[in-house]
Amino acid sequence: MNRTLSGKIGVAGFILLALIVALAVFGPLLTPYSADEQSGSPLQPPSRQHLLGTNDMGQDIMAELAEGARVSLTVGIVSALLAVLIGAIAGLIAGYGSGWPDALLMRTVDVSLTLPYLPLMIVIGVYMGPSVITQILVITLVMWAGKAREIRAQVLSLRGRGPVLATKTMGAGHAYVLRRHIFPGIVPLLIPQFVRAVNTSILLESSLSFLGLGDPLSKSWGSILFYANARSAFLTDAWIWWVLPPGLCIVVTVLAFSFIGYVMEEKNSPRLRSLRRGVFSGLGDGPKSPAPAGTRTHAAASLLEVDRLSVSYPQEKGVVHAIDTVSFAINRGEVVGLVGESGSGKTTVASSIMQLLQEPALRNGSIRFDGIDLTSLSPGEMRTLRGKRIALIPQAAMNALNPVMNVRSQLAEAVTAHHAMDKQRLHERVDQVLEQVGLTPAWGRAYPHELSGGMRQRVVIAMALMNEPELIIADEPTTGLDVKVQVDIIRLLADLQQRLGLSMLIISHDLPVVLKLADRILIMKQGHIVDQGPADAIAAAPSHPYTRRLIDAIPRLRTKRSVPQVVPSSS
Repeated sequence: MNRTLSGKIGVAGFILLALIVALAVFGPLLTPYSADEQSGSPLQPPSRQHLLGTNDMGQDIMAELAEGARVSLTVGIVSALLAVLIGAIAGLIAGYGSGWPDALLMRTVDVSLTLPYLPLMIVIGVYMGPSVITQILVITLVMWAGKAREIRAQVLSLRGRGPVLATKTMGAGHAYVLRRHIFPGIVPLLIPQFVRAVNTSILLESSLSFLGLGDPLSKSWGSILFYANARSAFLTDAWIWWVLPPGLCIVVTVLAFSFIGYVMEEKNSPRLRSLRRGVFSGLGDGPKSPAPAGTRTHAAASLLEVDRLSVSYPQEKGVVHAIDTVSFAINRGEVVGLVGESGSGKTTVASSIMQLLQEPALRNGSIRFDGIDLTSLSPGEMRTLRGKRIALIPQAAMNALNPVMNVRSQLAEAVTAHHAMDKQRLHERVDQVLEQVGLTPAWGRAYPHELSGGMRQRVVIAMALMNEPELIIADEPTTGLDVKVQVDIIRLLADLQQRLGLSMLIISHDLPVVLKLADRILIMKQGHIVDQGPADAIAAAPSHPYTRRLIDAIPRLRTKRSVPQVVPSSS
């Protein structure tokens, strides 16, 4: 649906709601009569004295509608707020806390949802006695369970996403995760929930009042319909001015909140919101080429040393070795490529360095970064390094980015998760890093779904650069991108490495890509490093049969086509 039509729907919703609110607020000014006094003859048709006529007791129906608007809106809005609030709290505790709170709350929700709501309303209404408070309580009890289940499902989805896991890994507390990731993710869901709840509340209030369970001392639209039906309004022409006005008020109110809810949901959900006109003016056609700069040099000293690293997983019939006695080093300012087929253990190596392996993984060996044994660090100590001195560029950029946060917020979060920074300096740092990866600062206002695959990859690279790390691990940085974008990302990584003097571990199954980037290459097969050496030497004269077959498998334009050889299963 285009933005013009969406705007018209929103305007229509606000106009309709304004009319109902005006009726509730200014209705008494339209008639000099009270809703409870006998001001005319019974069943008097509309006239100048009584704009909507009178009921069978001679009471002014316009005055009744104004009084009913105040009661019905109060019951509907208060009931909806309470139902959404209770449902959100229950869903948040169940989804984020899990364990016994989740089991207890969800079983309560299951029981509540299985109870037939109409008999439940009648039983509670009869037991507590008819009143406005009873109506609010009954409606809240009927609606909260469904809201809780929806919120819990959303929280469970958000809790398992990459940005939340990464934020926890970097050391963020529960309050920070809830404020920056969980709450923004459930707010777009709360808006339509509230709108539906208001609509349902007004309809339920009308139903309760129509059944005679409303407050006999107050008038609502439902109670007007109740008395009209009880006093045989349909047997006379009085139904036209006695039944239609409150019915139309209910319909108009439901439509108003529905229209407003649609527009508010679109406004608060980045995936539904259209780009505002002029946001991307002056952006150009896409990423700009990085500006050339001088090369920084570092002393050739080992920054990362992996010594006899092994990772295994216990099984019922033994142990599966993901990687076995892997050893290598990365010097300062050096780019090392780790190449191997899918399942060879490349990502396990990266996860081990970042200390992201989880049970039941069993790890042996040592990993030293700048002289620090990473395997001996506590989770808190590791979080101070991860994302700050050691950064990771993950495989799937879209999964690594939070869909409800714009680019600038996510880049800023990479810094604020570690230390406080002045807003002006943080803003300048974000602009600087965006320009380093070939994006103009205006793209900071975009959301992940508004970017192309190559631009999302540049954002993930920018996120890794925010804290000026000493080592970057790029895990399949070009996977899923088309050939032209792959070339752009390769050039970008090479340029950044030269300009910033970064140490990098490039993980890929694409040997030609790594040959363009790496100073030294490690060839991995079935959890073992079977060959390693300078990139030029590996390309010109591979010594291991497996490496030779990988080199021979690279397509060439001017050589005789050779028949591919089958790679044996054992190293």
